[in-house]
Amino acid sequence: MLLKEIREDLVELNQALLKYGLCTWTSGNVSARDSESGLVAIKPSGVMFPDLTPENMVVVDLDGNVRDGDLQPSSDTASHLYVYEHMSHVNGVVHTHSNYATAFAALGEPIPVYLTAIADEFGGPIPCGDFALIGGEEIGKAIIESIGKSPAVLLKNHGVFTVGKTPKAALKAAVMVEDVAKTVAIALQLGKPQEIPSEVVTKLHDRYSTAYGQKS
Repeated sequence: MLLKEIREDLVELNQALLKYGLCTWTSGNVSARDSESGLVAIKPSGVMFPDLTPENMVVVDLDGNVRDGDLQPSSDTASHLYVYEHMSHVNGVVHTHSNYATAFAALGEPIPVYLTAIADEFGGPIPCGDFALIGGEEIGKAIIESIGKSPAVLLKNHGVFTVGKTPKAALKAAVMVEDVAKTVAIALQLGKPQEIPSEVVTKLHDRYSTAYGQKS
Protein backbone atom coordinates (compact mmCIF):
# COMPACT_ATOMS: atom_id res chain seq x y z
CA MET A 1 0.00 0.00 0.00
CA LEU A 2 1.51 3.30 -1.10
CA LEU A 3 1.97 6.02 1.56
CA LYS A 4 0.77 3.69 4.33
CA GLU A 5 1.63 5.99 7.26
CA ILE A 6 0.23 9.07 5.56
CA ARG A 7 -3.02 7.25 4.79
CA GLU A 8 -3.29 6.11 8.41
CA ASP A 9 -2.83 9.70 9.59
CA LEU A 10 -5.38 10.96 7.06
CA VAL A 11 -8.12 8.75 8.49
CA GLU A 12 -7.72 10.46 11.88
CA LEU A 13 -7.40 13.94 10.36
CA ASN A 14 -10.46 13.58 8.15
CA GLN A 15 -12.52 12.21 11.03
CA ALA A 16 -11.42 15.23 13.07
CA LEU A 17 -13.49 17.38 10.70
CA LEU A 18 -16.59 15.84 12.27
CA LYS A 19 -15.10 15.98 15.77
CA TYR A 20 -14.63 19.74 15.53
CA GLY A 21 -17.95 20.35 13.80
CA LEU A 22 -16.40 21.57 10.56
CA CYS A 23 -18.33 19.28 8.20
CA THR A 24 -21.40 17.11 8.00
CA TRP A 25 -22.32 13.86 6.22
CA THR A 26 -19.61 13.35 3.55
CA SER A 27 -18.68 16.98 2.83
CA GLY A 28 -15.15 18.25 3.35
CA ASN A 29 -11.77 16.60 3.02
CA VAL A 30 -8.14 16.55 4.06
CA SER A 31 -5.25 15.68 1.74
CA ALA A 32 -1.53 15.19 2.29
CA ARG A 33 1.44 15.40 -0.04
CA ASP A 34 4.43 13.11 0.44
CA SER A 35 7.43 15.41 0.15
CA GLU A 36 9.68 12.60 -1.11
CA SER A 37 7.57 11.10 -3.91
CA GLY A 38 5.32 14.10 -4.60
CA LEU A 39 2.30 11.80 -4.47
CA VAL A 40 -0.88 13.00 -2.76
CA ALA A 41 -3.29 11.00 -0.59
CA ILE A 42 -6.85 12.25 -0.28
CA LYS A 43 -10.24 11.21 1.04
CA PRO A 44 -12.42 9.18 -1.36
CA SER A 45 -15.50 10.85 -2.79
CA GLY A 46 -18.82 10.41 -1.00
CA VAL A 47 -17.60 8.08 1.76
CA MET A 48 -18.92 8.63 5.30
CA PHE A 49 -16.22 9.72 7.75
CA PRO A 50 -16.71 6.76 10.16
CA ASP A 51 -16.19 4.40 7.21
CA LEU A 52 -12.77 5.78 6.27
CA THR A 53 -9.82 3.38 6.41
CA PRO A 54 -6.19 3.64 5.25
CA GLU A 55 -7.05 1.24 2.45
CA ASN A 56 -9.84 3.36 0.97
CA MET A 57 -7.80 6.56 0.92
CA VAL A 58 -6.81 7.35 -2.66
CA VAL A 59 -3.26 8.13 -3.80
CA VAL A 60 -2.85 10.28 -6.92
CA ASP A 61 0.02 11.95 -8.71
CA LEU A 62 0.07 15.67 -9.42
CA ASP A 63 -1.61 15.05 -12.78
CA GLY A 64 -4.57 13.44 -11.00
CA ASN A 65 -3.81 9.88 -12.07
CA VAL A 66 -4.80 7.31 -9.42
CA ARG A 67 -1.68 5.48 -8.30
CA ASP A 68 -3.23 3.42 -5.54
CA GLY A 69 -6.77 2.85 -4.27
CA ASP A 70 -9.99 1.30 -5.55
CA LEU A 71 -12.33 4.27 -5.04
CA GLN A 72 -12.79 7.60 -6.79
CA PRO A 73 -10.87 10.42 -5.14
CA SER A 74 -12.63 13.50 -3.75
CA SER A 75 -14.34 15.78 -6.24
CA ASP A 76 -12.02 18.50 -4.87
CA THR A 77 -8.88 16.61 -5.89
CA ALA A 78 -8.01 18.87 -8.83
CA SER A 79 -8.25 21.90 -6.55
CA HIS A 80 -5.92 20.34 -3.98
CA LEU A 81 -3.43 19.37 -6.68
CA TYR A 82 -3.43 22.89 -8.11
CA VAL A 83 -2.55 24.24 -4.67
CA TYR A 84 0.30 21.74 -4.25
CA GLU A 85 1.61 22.57 -7.71
CA HIS A 86 1.74 26.31 -6.95
CA MET A 87 2.68 26.29 -3.23
CA SER A 88 5.82 24.22 -2.82
CA HIS A 89 5.93 24.68 0.97
CA VAL A 90 2.43 23.22 1.44
CA ASN A 91 2.03 19.52 2.26
CA GLY A 92 -1.51 19.59 3.65
CA VAL A 93 -4.81 21.00 2.36
CA VAL A 94 -8.17 21.03 4.13
CA HIS A 95 -11.61 21.93 2.78
CA THR A 96 -14.64 22.49 5.01
CA HIS A 97 -18.11 24.00 4.96
CA SER A 98 -17.97 25.07 8.62
CA ASN A 99 -21.06 27.12 9.41
CA TYR A 100 -19.82 30.47 10.68
CA ALA A 101 -16.88 30.81 8.31
CA THR A 102 -19.03 29.72 5.37
CA ALA A 103 -21.60 32.36 6.34
CA PHE A 104 -18.94 34.98 5.63
CA ALA A 105 -18.18 33.17 2.36
CA ALA A 106 -21.88 33.33 1.46
CA LEU A 107 -21.64 37.11 1.80
CA GLY A 108 -18.38 37.21 -0.14
CA GLU A 109 -16.79 38.95 2.84
CA PRO A 110 -13.34 38.50 4.40
CA ILE A 111 -12.99 38.25 8.16
CA PRO A 112 -11.19 41.38 9.45
CA VAL A 113 -8.65 41.29 12.26
CA TYR A 114 -11.04 42.00 15.10
CA LEU A 115 -9.34 39.52 17.47
CA THR A 116 -5.80 38.85 18.63
CA ALA A 117 -6.44 35.20 17.74
CA ILE A 118 -6.87 36.24 14.09
CA ALA A 119 -3.64 38.24 14.21
CA ASP A 120 -1.80 35.35 15.86
CA GLU A 121 -2.90 32.55 13.58
CA PHE A 122 -3.47 34.29 10.26
CA GLY A 123 -1.30 37.41 10.35
CA GLY A 124 -4.01 39.54 8.77
CA PRO A 125 -7.62 39.37 7.56
CA ILE A 126 -8.88 35.99 6.40
CA PRO A 127 -9.43 36.72 2.70
CA CYS A 128 -12.41 35.77 0.56
CA GLY A 129 -11.82 34.67 -3.02
CA ASP A 130 -14.15 34.65 -5.99
CA PHE A 131 -16.80 32.05 -6.76
CA ALA A 132 -15.52 29.03 -8.71
CA LEU A 133 -17.15 25.85 -9.97
CA ILE A 134 -16.39 22.52 -8.31
CA GLY A 135 -14.65 19.69 -10.14
CA GLY A 136 -11.71 21.24 -11.95
CA GLU A 137 -8.80 23.56 -11.31
CA GLU A 138 -10.98 26.68 -11.06
CA ILE A 139 -11.22 26.49 -7.27
CA GLY A 140 -7.48 25.92 -6.98
CA LYS A 141 -6.85 28.99 -9.10
CA ALA A 142 -9.19 31.06 -6.92
CA ILE A 143 -7.33 29.88 -3.83
CA ILE A 144 -3.92 30.81 -5.21
CA GLU A 145 -5.17 34.20 -6.42
CA SER A 146 -6.68 35.09 -3.03
CA ILE A 147 -4.90 33.37 -0.17
CA GLY A 148 -1.77 35.53 -0.03
CA LYS A 149 0.33 34.73 3.06
CA SER A 150 -2.66 33.50 5.05
CA PRO A 151 -3.05 29.78 5.81
CA ALA A 152 -6.78 30.13 5.10
CA VAL A 153 -9.11 31.52 2.48
CA LEU A 154 -12.87 31.67 2.12
CA LEU A 155 -14.36 31.07 -1.33
CA LYS A 156 -17.50 33.01 -2.19
CA ASN A 157 -20.73 30.98 -1.88
CA HIS A 158 -18.73 27.86 -1.08
CA GLY A 159 -16.65 27.35 2.03
CA VAL A 160 -13.18 27.28 3.53
CA PHE A 161 -9.79 26.07 2.29
CA THR A 162 -6.73 25.97 4.52
CA VAL A 163 -3.12 25.01 3.89
CA GLY A 164 -0.13 24.05 6.01
CA LYS A 165 3.37 22.64 6.01
CA THR A 166 1.69 19.49 7.31
CA PRO A 167 -1.90 18.22 7.10
CA LYS A 168 -2.21 18.72 10.87
CA ALA A 169 -1.20 22.37 10.51
CA ALA A 170 -3.83 22.83 7.81
CA LEU A 171 -6.43 21.19 10.07
CA LYS A 172 -5.47 23.52 12.92
CA ALA A 173 -6.02 26.51 10.63
CA ALA A 174 -9.45 25.16 9.68
CA VAL A 175 -10.42 24.75 13.34
CA MET A 176 -9.20 28.26 14.12
CA VAL A 177 -11.06 29.80 11.15
CA GLU A 178 -14.36 28.50 12.45
CA ASP A 179 -13.60 29.50 16.03
CA VAL A 180 -12.81 33.13 15.18
CA ALA A 181 -15.61 33.33 12.62
CA LYS A 182 -18.13 32.37 15.30
CA THR A 183 -16.83 35.01 17.71
CA VAL A 184 -16.80 37.69 15.01
CA ALA A 185 -20.35 36.80 13.96
CA ILE A 186 -21.53 37.22 17.56
CA ALA A 187 -19.62 40.49 17.92
CA LEU A 188 -21.25 41.87 14.75
CA GLN A 189 -24.66 41.19 16.26
CA LEU A 190 -23.71 43.19 19.35
CA GLY A 191 -22.23 46.20 17.59
CA LYS A 192 -19.30 47.29 15.44
CA PRO A 193 -16.00 45.59 16.35
CA GLN A 194 -12.80 47.58 16.08
CA GLU A 195 -10.02 46.32 13.84
CA ILE A 196 -6.55 45.85 15.33
CA PRO A 197 -4.02 48.22 13.68
CA SER A 198 -1.82 46.52 11.08
CA GLU A 199 1.44 47.26 12.91
CA VAL A 200 0.06 45.58 16.02
CA VAL A 201 -1.14 42.63 13.94
CA THR A 202 2.41 42.17 12.65
CA LYS A 203 3.86 42.19 16.17
CA LEU A 204 1.26 39.71 17.43
CA HIS A 205 1.79 37.34 14.51
CA ASP A 206 5.58 37.48 14.82
CA ARG A 207 5.40 36.74 18.55
CA TYR A 208 3.00 33.86 18.00
CA SER A 209 5.15 32.44 15.19
CA THR A 210 8.47 32.63 17.04
CA ALA A 211 7.87 32.64 20.80
CA TYR A 212 4.60 30.81 21.49
CA GLY A 213 4.67 27.19 22.64
CA GLN A 214 7.54 24.86 23.42
CA LYS A 215 10.73 25.14 21.39
CA SER A 216 13.14 22.27 20.91
